[in-house]
Amino acid sequence: MSESEGAGGLDLTGVWQGQYAYPRILDPVSFTATLTETNSWLEGVTEEPGAIRAADRTVTATLQGRRTGRSITWLKVYDGFEREPVQYIGEVSEDGSEIAGRWTIPGNWSGSFLMIRAGGSKAALTRVVTEKV
Repeated sequence: MSESEGAGGLDLTGVWQGQYAYPRILDPVSFTATLTETNSWLEGVTEEPGAIRAADRTVTATLQGRRTGRSITWLKVYDGFEREPVQYIGEVSEDGSEIAGRWTIPGNWSGSFLMIRAGGSKAALTRVVTEKV
């Protein structure tokens, strides 16, 4: 078993559908993430609809981080857009089909997120919307 398979054969490489929730009255934001895992290191890109100052365009970001067992951590840095980097900390489901956790902009705010491997259950995404933050 390779190091990237580590915990129960996990490999997070692939396309994920996700949603993150804000801690205030703003609507949740859906996104698509494409991850590549190599020896437990994670790299990827995200696409999401712009909000507030970029409502008329798609916003992209890069991800870099690590998976240790079923725990993940990465930093999301928006491309060509002045936004603070976002720290993500989460847990991969036992079957490797979901990643759930919290995002944080240090000193500012945080919220929850949920990602489902493409082809997974879209019904699970509603948990982010209904979760009390």
